[in-house]
Amino acid sequence: MNQDYIVPNEWSIIEEGFDAGRVKSSESLFSIGNGAMGQRANFEEFYSGKTFQGSYIAGVYYPDKTKVGWWKNGYPEYFAKVLNAPNWIGINVEINGEKLDLASCKDIKNFRRELNMKEGWYNRSFEITLKNGVDVAVNVNRFLSLEIDELGAIQYEVTPLNQDAKLVFKPYVDAGIENEDTNWEERFWETLEVKNQDNQAYVVARTLKTKFTVSTYMHNSVLVNDAVSDVKLVEVEKEASKISFSYEIAASKGQKVTLQKFGGYVSSMNHPVEELILASKKVIEKANGIGYNQLLENQKQAWAKIWEMSDITINGDVKAQQGIRFNIFQLNQTYLGKDSRLNIGPKGFTGEKYGGSTYWDTEAYCIPFYMATKDQQVARNLLAYRYNQLDKAIENAEKLGFKNGAALYPMVTMNGEECHNEWEITFEEIHRNGAIAFAIYNYYRFTGDYSYIPEKGLEVLIGIARFWHQRATFSTYRNQYVILGVTGPNEYENNVNNNWYTNYIAKWCIQYTLEQIQKVNSDYQSDFTRIMNKVKLSQTEMDSWKEVADNMYFPYSEEYGVYLQQDGFLDKELVTVAELDKAQRPINQKWSWDRILRSPYIKQADTLQGFYFFEDHFTKEELEKHFNFYEPFTVHESSLSPCVHSIQAAVLGRMEQAYTFYLRTSRLDLDDYNKEVHEGLHITSMAGTWMSIVEGFGGMRVKDGKLSFEPKIPSQWKGFSFKVNFRNTIVKVEVNQNEVSIKVDGENDFTVLVNGKETIAKTLQTN
Repeated sequence: MNQDYIVPNEWSIIEEGFDAGRVKSSESLFSIGNGAMGQRANFEEFYSGKTFQGSYIAGVYYPDKTKVGWWKNGYPEYFAKVLNAPNWIGINVEINGEKLDLASCKDIKNFRRELNMKEGWYNRSFEITLKNGVDVAVNVNRFLSLEIDELGAIQYEVTPLNQDAKLVFKPYVDAGIENEDTNWEERFWETLEVKNQDNQAYVVARTLKTKFTVSTYMHNSVLVNDAVSDVKLVEVEKEASKISFSYEIAASKGQKVTLQKFGGYVSSMNHPVEELILASKKVIEKANGIGYNQLLENQKQAWAKIWEMSDITINGDVKAQQGIRFNIFQLNQTYLGKDSRLNIGPKGFTGEKYGGSTYWDTEAYCIPFYMATKDQQVARNLLAYRYNQLDKAIENAEKLGFKNGAALYPMVTMNGEECHNEWEITFEEIHRNGAIAFAIYNYYRFTGDYSYIPEKGLEVLIGIARFWHQRATFSTYRNQYVILGVTGPNEYENNVNNNWYTNYIAKWCIQYTLEQIQKVNSDYQSDFTRIMNKVKLSQTEMDSWKEVADNMYFPYSEEYGVYLQQDGFLDKELVTVAELDKAQRPINQKWSWDRILRSPYIKQADTLQGFYFFEDHFTKEELEKHFNFYEPFTVHESSLSPCVHSIQAAVLGRMEQAYTFYLRTSRLDLDDYNKEVHEGLHITSMAGTWMSIVEGFGGMRVKDGKLSFEPKIPSQWKGFSFKVNFRNTIVKVEVNQNEVSIKVDGENDFTVLVNGKETIAKTLQTN
């Protein structure tokens, strides 16, 4: 049974009624971020119940030493932890001497929280009866500014309802923070300085090992009935890693008292270490100059601008609409493309699981979203991120015994070094190299900007091709090249031979690289000379690559007429998911790993991932045959699974199936399909949700340099619309049950393909 407490709403995520059992899930679902920092929706005030406190700064990490029973050569030295950062949101509240605590009060009424995605703010309100008999109403608003990305703002309102009351606000900053997932139970921060001046405080802390230095700051002011008051700071408590202020107010019954708190992070990634407190003061000064209300207004305008381009509308299906907007909102909270040093972590700013900031998810799933909804420079930054880490990828390959500039990109990384510490993933899930090459191809296909390849991309492709050439083994038995001991995208099969997807993408990478070498040689001679001088690539080496690509082995079943996921797939007991007892699901939480590995069950699209990437290489009949064979064995226990299957089902015209998969991908976290939302959200798969509408139902492809659409609409919808930025032209697609409308922003004629026929798009009427 999936969770079902989020109120359906087109623009907001809403929870009504307090349930302590939902607190950790809601902390994930109501998370906020602004690309530079983010945080779980922890309560500002003290809470003695179960909670997962989490606040995160983009790019700040800690290399937690790998913890394994015994060491293997080539093992990563550390697991990069997304660091739980100092807590600046804290505001403890005392009412007539009793601490406000939702876990221990007498009664809670009208508890409600809302994440307003249209305007980018989070609100929580409730009425509470304390043990001392005081009734109070509490209303809290919070946002992380898009305008000033080192700034967050909180407005915390308390109104006594049944009597006069003495209120004490105790806002604080605390750097004494631990990660939930530490390997060795150690602290990751050391506090260097705790300072305060007037209503401001700063805690300067530094990460151990990586030496990121951060000033976490706060500024507080008290309002009574919305007017600035002369309430004075009565006490400052300083500890080794924490500073807390106290403000006392004698509040009359019905009088609203508000603490406005500005806080956030100023880090050594962007400022000299010795100027962090000064930089914090400047942020506070700027925030005070604008004021809370105007900052909130600016926040609404900034989000309006984002939605103008990235919104997808769905008419007639509120849950589907809420789902897609939640996904688009969280993607924009996580990464806005402003800083090429950053990337898109699988949990974003919502949790610590998985560590690292970069997986193959970025190239396979996220780049299409950012290419189509932002300026193409944003996608180019994501590609440049990998180019900047090419030397580390070559080092990673060297640790595993590869030579001559072969590059193996990491499964998980912060700075280009591999930092994933499960051997069957680290050493064997090498298909990630293919996704990085595919993203270079996909970027050029969509944007038409070839310049990236001669400038940077070709070096990456050569490193990847060298890896595949060396990783393949010639089998005298088969008289073909094989790739042994791998894990494909389906992580429920480890250490298998000849995973079809891995072999296929290896062959494609080599062929694509050889084509690009030829093109750069003929069209960009100076770049070609520079690159060849650097990489020392000979014709003999290229010929040996071609030999591997031309003679790659692919497991195939004559009986079923399908490529086999790997050599031993038909040795399994082929019992479909439909025949599996529902009480056994999810199998990754109910079964031993041994049992999973022996089963036919597939975590996510594997062979079908290849059919998704290389759609043009296969007929629709071949896709149908493979879909019919593999989907019945797929348990979809990866967040990356439903979106690919939704797209494929739409291609095949199976709209009920496509719609079901769409709902599952778009509401994966909202409805907690995989029973793990308390750990954080699945950020990277959210880009797959966008693809399932734009590429699945919209049927968007690029064919011979032209934008092509083959729209289909689920019966549950009256209509849907989306925009894409294709080669600097904004294209708006509207689909309803009877017709398709395609308009462009601009005066020039723009030709698109609709169901295979050339059509001139109409001009968009702007307001």
